[in-house]
Amino acid sequence: MIADYVIVGAGSAGSAIAFRLSEAGKSVIVVEYGGSDFGPFINMPGALSYPMNMGIYDWGFQTEPEPHLGGRVLATPRGKVIGGSSSINGMVYVRGHARDYDTWAAMGATGWSHADVLPYFRRMEDWHGDAREGEGDPDWRGRGGPLHVTRGPRDNPLTRAFVEAGREAGYPVTQDYNGARQEGFGAMEATIWKGRRWSAASAYLKPALRGGNCTLVRGLARRVVIRDGRARGVEIDRGRGPEVIEARAEVVIAASTINSPRLLMLSGIGPAAHLAEHGITPLADRPGVGQNLQDHLEMYIQMQSKLPVTLHRYWNLIGKAFVGAQWLFTRRGVGASNQFESCAFIRSRAGVDYPDIQYHFIPIAVRYDGKAAAGGHGFQAHVGPMRSPSRGAVTLRSADPRDRPRILFNYMSHPDDWRDFRACIRLTREIFAQPAFAPYAGREIQPGAGLVTDDELDGFIRDHVESAYHPCGTCRMGAADDPRAVVDPECRVIGVEGLRVADSSIFPQVTNGNLNAPSIMTGEKAADHILGRRLPPANLEPWQNPAWATSQR
Repeated sequence: MIADYVIVGAGSAGSAIAFRLSEAGKSVIVVEYGGSDFGPFINMPGALSYPMNMGIYDWGFQTEPEPHLGGRVLATPRGKVIGGSSSINGMVYVRGHARDYDTWAAMGATGWSHADVLPYFRRMEDWHGDAREGEGDPDWRGRGGPLHVTRGPRDNPLTRAFVEAGREAGYPVTQDYNGARQEGFGAMEATIWKGRRWSAASAYLKPALRGGNCTLVRGLARRVVIRDGRARGVEIDRGRGPEVIEARAEVVIAASTINSPRLLMLSGIGPAAHLAEHGITPLADRPGVGQNLQDHLEMYIQMQSKLPVTLHRYWNLIGKAFVGAQWLFTRRGVGASNQFESCAFIRSRAGVDYPDIQYHFIPIAVRYDGKAAAGGHGFQAHVGPMRSPSRGAVTLRSADPRDRPRILFNYMSHPDDWRDFRACIRLTREIFAQPAFAPYAGREIQPGAGLVTDDELDGFIRDHVESAYHPCGTCRMGAADDPRAVVDPECRVIGVEGLRVADSSIFPQVTNGNLNAPSIMTGEKAADHILGRRLPPANLEPWQNPAWATSQR
């Protein structure tokens, strides 16, 4: 098989690239190891805890024992299905803060400042907010793009109480955290449309396949075929032995923060000494491949509810059957929402110039793995710092393409992580103590009101922090002469012709909030780099708290 472009990975970025290249008349073959996204577990937003815990949809990666978390092994879900992680994630839509992208540009990712990326966010969006109702910033948002972005009904009193409690605590209320003002409490947005998950497969891949220029091939990518310093194709295995899919123009890797560096290393691109350890001939010595691994950690601050207004009433076989049937026949009801309908972005302390803490609020006390907290009705805030200085790595376990890589985030390895998580707990307790929660808030389920000292909180943090599933950074973008960079600002792999990487692995630094929107934007922008075009910059200034230097709120 042969095409102009071969894309490895039908996930968030890969689907967007396939759509834009095929739309431009290029022939595209997309290689994807996973299968179909058909079925209620993926498509019903309220069932979000299921697909990321199902081997048919998830690669099932785990970390090595994390040394600063007492040797705990944490799950690292990555989508093994068309749409990639956009088909198994929580559907939360967060662009990130403008300063995130200006920081990228300052780190060597020239052309990726906020002014440069904002037009791509607008191009990809079909935003359904109503500015007449004070719901957002129309100048900042896009209409008519492939990706539907909506808000839930916010009809649970606890969802509204969270925003009001933030206001009572002295924080601003933002009408659109994806617009000019991220800082504050407000409604959360999601990639949900007409009661269904709207993944990158729905928005981009399926339209591309219908267009006639794009073909999906299911198989395991074993290595990039490189001859005379140029990528010529991709060797895959569809169960009948290795075969090569050839690329006339370029190969694009969009296989995730875990699998993209792994595929580069299996192809001879990476730290030369590490490759040699596994019997792989180094073709391009790039020491940054697999390094710079970052993530967001979070914890659940859970409260007992004094009133039976939470989703716990559905947390039984009869309740789940009712929710499922209602969604199946009407695409409405509890199952039509991811239930993350209010949120907040705040600063941890005075002197922090833009938000560094994120909240997801949900009107039930439950974990991502679907295990409910003991004690019946409850609610919780997911909270965590946004810009951890800790860094880890993805490395090879062996030269076997079917062998899982070693993943070590090195979570909580910097003292600032502990300081910031203690602030998260204390600030959340203050929010839940506001008058808006007085009718609802009972005892603190976790951490538990008895934990107050730094040492006590650190013990809870060590035992209970979980990944928010936002890994990035392992093929860092930077200047071509930066020895730690893997790709240049055109997404081209440094040292190899005809090869690019475009997914969350190229992020120099993790962005504020959930990473699906930035990953799709990366695919949109990378496609334009490939096609030799560019949208004009959009110079809109974000809001900054005027008292940031002297006040925490």
